[in-house]
Amino acid sequence: MSTAAAGIEARADAFRECFGHLRSEIGKVFVGQASLVEHVLVCFFCQGHALIEGPPGLGKTLLVRTLSEAVGLRFARIQCTPDLMPADVTGTNLLVETPAGARQFTFQQGPIFANVVLADEINRATPRTQAAFLEAMQERHVTVFGTTHPIDEPFSVFATQNPIEMEGTYPLPEAQLDRFFFKLTMQVPGLEDLAEILTRTTGESAAHVTPRFGADMVRSMGALIRQVKVPDEAMRLVLRLVRGTHPEMPEAPDVVRTYVRYGASPRAAQTMILAAKAFALLDRRYHVAADDVRRVALPALNHRIIRNFHGEMEQVATTSIVEQVLAAAPAS
Repeated sequence: MSTAAAGIEARADAFRECFGHLRSEIGKVFVGQASLVEHVLVCFFCQGHALIEGPPGLGKTLLVRTLSEAVGLRFARIQCTPDLMPADVTGTNLLVETPAGARQFTFQQGPIFANVVLADEINRATPRTQAAFLEAMQERHVTVFGTTHPIDEPFSVFATQNPIEMEGTYPLPEAQLDRFFFKLTMQVPGLEDLAEILTRTTGESAAHVTPRFGADMVRSMGALIRQVKVPDEAMRLVLRLVRGTHPEMPEAPDVVRTYVRYGASPRAAQTMILAAKAFALLDRRYHVAADDVRRVALPALNHRIIRNFHGEMEQVATTSIVEQVLAAAPAS
């Protein structure tokens, strides 16, 4: 084995060790939902952002906070409310007095400058405040009064929203939804998981996570993921899936032609390829397989499909549309 190959193999082992450590540490505090935890970690290592949807009280905040603690990164929680202002997210210039007695404006960073940001109930913020997240999520910097302030990497925004409470909310526009790497759904725990939650949370002692690795390791692992190769077969599947969500394309199945107004953007293809690379690396492979793409298609596509009038009136779920697009795609 060449020196270069040995180096990549060692970094791949480090990635799997880091991933396994985080999964284990999160499991000390957060019960069950193994697939959700895996997708959150993949999103994090790909330095993407995730929208986590689920009823209140299921541990969305706990999951994200535990992730940041386990890797030893800065965490910030933003409670989104209708009176939250953009400056409460990004920060603003403050007039301060210097030791010499002069006055000058100094930029005071907002909570968006953490490594792991939780935007709790993001759909309760007004559109103006929601827009404050857009530049940071896409460009990874914030512009305040004409001055651009870079955000240190790694940087991931995990936003939550409650699907059963629509009163007093402002649905996220398509442009903002498209900036989320994944949309994930948190399920109600089963009987055994619920019993375990009660045992852990009503006992005498609380579990604590052990922080390891830090920002440099996360950045290194993100670069390693991008080195995984994508064969033509996997690339064709990604392209077919994205095109299959557009009603005017020949690849689109009947459900898309009937119920979809606009399909997934190129960001969806980028998401599927990056996430599939991460899963391939976890399976000790250095090339993406079709199964890796299918594994990530649902969380990458379900928030990027815009239903038409008939789809909304008949309440056709976007997850059902994605599943039928997947079923229509060739097996190889």
